[in-house]
Amino acid sequence: MKNYYSLHISEWNKAIEKVLSDYLIYAPIKNDFTLDYELINQTNISEILYNIPKPTTPIKTLFLPIKENVTNDKPNQKRIIIGTPNCDIQGLKILDEIYLDKDFWDSTYHAKRENTLLISTPCFDTQEYCHCSVYGINPFPTEVADISLSKVDTKINLEILSDKGEKFIAELKGFASISKSAETDLKDIELKQSKVEKQIHSNNSGLPDYKKTGDIVQQATEETWKRYSSKCVSCGACATICPTCTCFLLIDKPNFEKVRQLDACQYPAFERVAGGEDNLHQLPKRFKNRYFCKYVWKPEKFKSLACTGCGRCIEACIAKINKNELFREFAS
Repeated sequence: MKNYYSLHISEWNKAIEKVLSDYLIYAPIKNDFTLDYELINQTNISEILYNIPKPTTPIKTLFLPIKENVTNDKPNQKRIIIGTPNCDIQGLKILDEIYLDKDFWDSTYHAKRENTLLISTPCFDTQEYCHCSVYGINPFPTEVADISLSKVDTKINLEILSDKGEKFIAELKGFASISKSAETDLKDIELKQSKVEKQIHSNNSGLPDYKKTGDIVQQATEETWKRYSSKCVSCGACATICPTCTCFLLIDKPNFEKVRQLDACQYPAFERVAGGEDNLHQLPKRFKNRYFCKYVWKPEKFKSLACTGCGRCIEACIAKINKNELFREFAS
């Protein structure tokens, strides 16, 4: 049997309330407009939703805010992030490669990673543009996260995935009634996971895998790039909502302060340099640049995937550009 523990949802809610004094806790909550991470307090614990496909905002923003002063004291507040889908968890892998590279170590990012407990959740449903499993990513966590949480009826099942997760379970045992998960619950979880994985493959018939996408992107004609980019309004939503995009500006401020502000390759003047030179001035080139970055250039440099198949870029696009339709056309 896997290392699963179980407790009643009421016990779990009490446990969350108990640790609020020691941790900042973020979890998905639905409002009138969207489903997104919210800071948890005593009044909204019961509103947390579990095992949903994904919050609107990627977990990236909790490690790389849109704007932050990186010369301030390093963050030391302990945090728990609950409800992160595996597409976002896998997105952290390439962020770790970039920001924890021994030659370009980012102490601010490292402090946030060290002080964060990640409680990921398997997806028990799919959304229209989810395509993680096409790229070889399971719709359930097996690594990087510290704990995998599955809600079955009124029970919370917790699978330990790391030493940090094991220490947290030991902490919970001090004030919550926890037992080994029942075999029937584990089989139910596996069945739900398998069903979602099959549904994602069925929904994405004809979509090439990650490696093949890189090959066909390089073979696409300039005319194709022009046609698909003709509707683009350069809003940058696709890049800013992406869990793996990491471009930023470092802005000098008075008193030797430095502010890191996230940037996006789809913004006009993204690549403009002194003297006015701008290799990505033309819209089709900027549009093409994003796909080459995701599927050609980053795979040459990093081990982790630069696209985890979350589908947020399709959902966020004002012009309704569907990259999966583009890839299907390339592959045909």
